[in-house]
Amino acid sequence: MMAHSPLVSLDRLRFFFSRIKERLWVKPLILCVLSIGGTFIARLADDLGLSGVLPEVTLKSVESLLSIMASSMLVIATFAVGSMVSAYASASTGATPRSIPLVISDDVTQNALSAFIGAFIFSIVSLIAIQNDMFGSAGRFAVFVLTLLVFAIVIITFVRWVDRIARLGRVVNTMEQVEKATYRALDRRRHAPTLGALRVSQHQAGTKGVPVCSSTVGYVQHIDLETLQSFAEALNCRVVVTALPGTFATTHRPLLYVEGRTDEHETFKPGALTRAFTISSNRTFEDDPRFGLVALAEIADKALSPGINDPGTAIHVIGTMVRLFTLWQSPVEKDNLREITYDRVAVPELVVDDLFDDAFTAIARDGATMVEVSIRLQKAFCALAKTDDNAMGAAARKHSQMALARSERAMSLPEDIDAVRRAAGLLA
Repeated sequence: MMAHSPLVSLDRLRFFFSRIKERLWVKPLILCVLSIGGTFIARLADDLGLSGVLPEVTLKSVESLLSIMASSMLVIATFAVGSMVSAYASASTGATPRSIPLVISDDVTQNALSAFIGAFIFSIVSLIAIQNDMFGSAGRFAVFVLTLLVFAIVIITFVRWVDRIARLGRVVNTMEQVEKATYRALDRRRHAPTLGALRVSQHQAGTKGVPVCSSTVGYVQHIDLETLQSFAEALNCRVVVTALPGTFATTHRPLLYVEGRTDEHETFKPGALTRAFTISSNRTFEDDPRFGLVALAEIADKALSPGINDPGTAIHVIGTMVRLFTLWQSPVEKDNLREITYDRVAVPELVVDDLFDDAFTAIARDGATMVEVSIRLQKAFCALAKTDDNAMGAAARKHSQMALARSERAMSLPEDIDAVRRAAGLLA
């Protein structure tokens, strides 16, 4: 039986539009098309015979406005691009290169660049149309009104953008963006622990069945479970996913296992199943909560380096981790949990131990010599150990002991070691 996968699933569309947001050219292109369309829409004022109703506007005044806009918008757009490039470089060197997609996808910055380029295109096209006598008196008035409207939009956008560009790329602002992205990913996974599929433990996943590996090497960014479900129904089998988003896939590591086929001799094409996995050279934030924790840990780790020596940033990140893990363990009402819609696909849940490793191991290792960081870590573990989640409590106690052992080996002053021990003793 041939398996027919859906052309495009809603989840794949969501992932696609998330990637589109990271492309800097998309919004400017849309505004350019709208700008050109706006110029020719003004021609309708002449076609509707509104010349006797609308006020008369001189040709020279419209040309002057359009000329001013054409000459100034290109300069502002060039300045905007230069400022954005500087902000991206600052985010890469001051925070972590993993945060660049979030900085690029900043809506205010993209809207500003789009408005500047769109205004430039509008002014050029309108100026050419005006000078070639495409408009009558009504059309000139329509272009005049549109020009004033574009001026207003540009001024408002510029004022908002000046405030944002002053903070764009700074470490604190980048941390906020990474935290928001991680929060959204964790919250989405809380409401759909298995992505709408059946539950299987990571120890049971891949213990039997026919393995299907990737033909490419890279990170799993997204899994189209709707495609896997359709193939499982067509083959009358069960699919067990072993590679969650964020997993580094190789040609020898199975992405999934096919179990329980009614005809073991029936041939099927593994490529049809691997196409459900979007694999690329980079990880993404949307479907990979662990990547957000790794990015935050990298920001803290860079701040703890001898060249920067900024323990305050690391302490700030530790507080952010506590907020995120508090969200993760908070219960979700049964009505808000995503229903099992893929009953032939099994997906493992995220493991709290892995989340803690991503979040705290690097900070505990490189901050072991700093008493303020070590104490703040112990207080964070104490707060997380008091939650109602037993797995999180066990992970917090384990990492508390590991962090204490690192501090005892790295610190030389007995008073500092005693202070960290007292903070760790709160868990007891």
